[in-house]
Amino acid sequence: MATLQLEHLTKIYNAHSNPVVGVEELDIELDEGNFLVLVGPSGCGKSTTLRSIAGLESPTSGNIRIGDEVVNKQEPKDRDIAMVFQNYALYPHMTARQNMSFGLKMTTDLSASEISARVERVASMMGIEDLLADKPSELSGGQQQRVALGRAIVREPQVFLLDEPLSNLDAKLRAHMRTEIKELQQDLGITTVYVTHDQTEAMTMGDRIAILNKGELQQLGTPLECYHSPANQFVAGFIGEPSMNFFEARREGDRLVGSGLDYPLSEDLLTDVGEAQRIVLGIRPENADIVDDPGPHTVSGTVNVVEPLGSINYVYVDVDDEERIVEVPGTRYASDGQRVAIRVPVKRIHLFDGETGDALHNPDVEEETIDGLDFAPDQREAAGD
Repeated sequence: MATLQLEHLTKIYNAHSNPVVGVEELDIELDEGNFLVLVGPSGCGKSTTLRSIAGLESPTSGNIRIGDEVVNKQEPKDRDIAMVFQNYALYPHMTARQNMSFGLKMTTDLSASEISARVERVASMMGIEDLLADKPSELSGGQQQRVALGRAIVREPQVFLLDEPLSNLDAKLRAHMRTEIKELQQDLGITTVYVTHDQTEAMTMGDRIAILNKGELQQLGTPLECYHSPANQFVAGFIGEPSMNFFEARREGDRLVGSGLDYPLSEDLLTDVGEAQRIVLGIRPENADIVDDPGPHTVSGTVNVVEPLGSINYVYVDVDDEERIVEVPGTRYASDGQRVAIRVPVKRIHLFDGETGDALHNPDVEEETIDGLDFAPDQREAAGD
């Protein structure tokens, strides 16, 4: 395993005519054994970044370091990396054993017995030792994914690169494979970069996540840092499912006014807001609540629909022709067309600059310890005003 560092990485396509920026001035440093997830919407630059690390794209400027060595001009085969693709990229005429051993035969001086021992050890680790004689057409999607992962693991590379490897699997198998890949990475201790557009994968798998948009890094941090303390409105809206509710407002004295909102601010919040006049107030669905009576920190609206999910319900509320989502316990229900008040607790709001999108205020999140384990506080119990 090795460290991985991206220094001002920039990739511009068609640089001389109609230039398109794939990724711009990207700075990321990854310690040995860390698991980094690159996440963002389509076209944000995450796959360009991964392909640049692999050597499949040549950076326009900037450096890529694996360990202490700049690898910009090295061929992919010389970078000591292993890549797992979205479509598995298995040779259809080869058995699982042959697929897993092919790279070792082509790029190492290992003997046939050493290669066979590696393949069998990794196949046992992946739970596919009984499938080594099968060809890809005889394997399920999950089994093919394990073979593709096994082919990368037998290489014992310095860096793993995974390009949306779970996107072709059904939801249940995808959830299972998320856990399996994370456990494997922890056991192997190999520095890993994982690309996905699915923020749930990013939150559950990464030691750190890098959120990209339009080729630019928006925030780099732990999943909980990005969730609880987003650097800007884009990060706040992208991380979290359902997405954060946003209220556009203007500052009038010590109040935020607009879009069904008339919200008083404390002195501390006014200090955080500073001179900004256009403000966006954000509240996550699990931090809001449905209450009986309107108050100083509520907005009123009409229930459009309720989505029951068992332990929780999502209540979709129309507030001045804009839909808001509130998460409530599964035992609580509201009727379509019912007038309700949404409580927006002061201790749980986020505030963003309406001009730049930058975060002006994020709520304080204190850690709680339960039976010796550290957990973030239960965000489903809205704090008092």
